[in-house]
Amino acid sequence: MKRNRDVVFFTGGGTAGHIYPGLAVAEQLRNIAEQNGRNLLICWIGCSKGMDKKIVSSAVTASGKQTVDFFYGIPAGKLRRYFSLKNFSDLFRVLGGFIKAKHILRKYKPSVLFSKGGFVSVPPCFAAKLLKIPVFTHECDFSLGLANRINFKSAKTMFVSYQETKDRFPAEVQNRVIVTGNPVRPVFHSASALSGLSFLGIPVDHEKPVLLVLGGSSGSRQINNLVYDNISWLCERFIVVHQTGLINTDENRTAELAPAFKDAYKPYDFIYKEMPDVLAAADVILSRAGANSLWEAALLYKPMVLVPLCGSGTRGDQVDNAEFFKSKKAAEMLLGEQADNEHLRAALENMLDSQSRASYSQALKAILPEVAPERKIAELVYESLDQGAEK
Repeated sequence: MKRNRDVVFFTGGGTAGHIYPGLAVAEQLRNIAEQNGRNLLICWIGCSKGMDKKIVSSAVTASGKQTVDFFYGIPAGKLRRYFSLKNFSDLFRVLGGFIKAKHILRKYKPSVLFSKGGFVSVPPCFAAKLLKIPVFTHECDFSLGLANRINFKSAKTMFVSYQETKDRFPAEVQNRVIVTGNPVRPVFHSASALSGLSFLGIPVDHEKPVLLVLGGSSGSRQINNLVYDNISWLCERFIVVHQTGLINTDENRTAELAPAFKDAYKPYDFIYKEMPDVLAAADVILSRAGANSLWEAALLYKPMVLVPLCGSGTRGDQVDNAEFFKSKKAAEMLLGEQADNEHLRAALENMLDSQSRASYSQALKAILPEVAPERKIAELVYESLDQGAEK
């Protein structure tokens, strides 16, 4: 295949958090190209197993067009920071992923590869470097993940969400790091609080603030138990919308509580397409501190009480994320042993006051960049296409 300067590849996956922000950039990139009379072919390299293909292939733009034209799955091995026999078997998956990614990239000869991170992105980024294809990568968390530490060696430019993250890089490479913020899906920009209230069955003139409890699609047993243990206290003060998750939930307990507290307690195992509107309808968010959830809530100026995932099973990225928002007075944090009933009630008691909530909202506005991150990244990637065309 002859080199086509209008071919752009994306890579990333393993979790939805490494896909949705990339799709937001892809949509903006397609919009910019169309505004300039340019027809891009956008392809995605993701994990051959899991949810990657389903998420990418089902994504459409606001105008109803397919966001990504083709998806290619490759073998992927997890990058572990600890000793495990799986590290040896996964080396072969990583090698297989590299060989397949290199073959795909050599066939299409794209002008650029954009990576959103995750373990599946490492082989395509390295293959692109060897093929002299410019690589752009983005880190959504406050601290770099292992995949992006590796990908930075292959990248022309790394986009980061925070100035403080850039400041941690050695001075001699900071010229390759650009602060953009974290991309957010377009549907959150057009979210409707009225539509969210209608979906939840909450009257527009409700008196109590709406507390939205999130623990990710799988749910958080820790957060769920905090809700269950304090359900009477919570429902006296809030309308509690509780996404319990698809895995880490107690269905029997939820089934008992729902009729007992009637309109004050609204449990859902998972909210998908309605989530932007539900988030817009909420007054306070109680959640983990994953980067995407944080920035989606921040975009809508929602005060947050964060219970970051911590301990030996995590690299501490959620703690870093939560500490940043707390340091900017944009959220409260319950860390480790402080994630108990007493501290939860104290944090949420403060959120009952509308003026207090407004203060957190103002702090969130100050964090958000002037240009939407997905737009800024797409513009910079698009500029690289023209730079390549001039050579």
